[in-house]
Amino acid sequence: MRSSRWRGLWCATTLLLSGTLHAGTPANVEVDDAWIRWLPASLPAGGYATVHNAGGQPVILLSVSSPDYGQASLHRSSLQRGNNVMQSVAQIVIPARSTVNFATSGYHIMLRQPTRTLQPGDHVPIVLRFADGSSMTVVFDVRRPDAAAVNP
Repeated sequence: MRSSRWRGLWCATTLLLSGTLHAGTPANVEVDDAWIRWLPASLPAGGYATVHNAGGQPVILLSVSSPDYGQASLHRSSLQRGNNVMQSVAQIVIPARSTVNFATSGYHIMLRQPTRTLQPGDHVPIVLRFADGSSMTVVFDVRRPDAAAVNP
């Protein structure tokens, strides 16, 4: 397992033991390889991860938020008429027993207006909210702009 998954499990276990994790956590969703491409100053950053749905029903991701960014939203990059286009999306469907990869050339989390100074090596909590009313907090690693999906 990767460190992001362990951190997410540790956070969920800590919250469960403290009594603050409620029944609204999605039962069949797991997130790993969660990272943010760090950019200097207040330039928008991208959040990437792999979202697994082990359940028998689709899961719909409706929104994201973070205390470390004033704005967080779901986006998709695509190639249209030879141009790269980035658009906001209202939701992302994770099909039953499937995986959706958030990547630089597809779905991603757009992060704007950092509320604190972030550097590579920092960790950022991002709350994922689903259509069924459930939510989960995932800790994203902040990485250099030239970093691959997994740091060496």
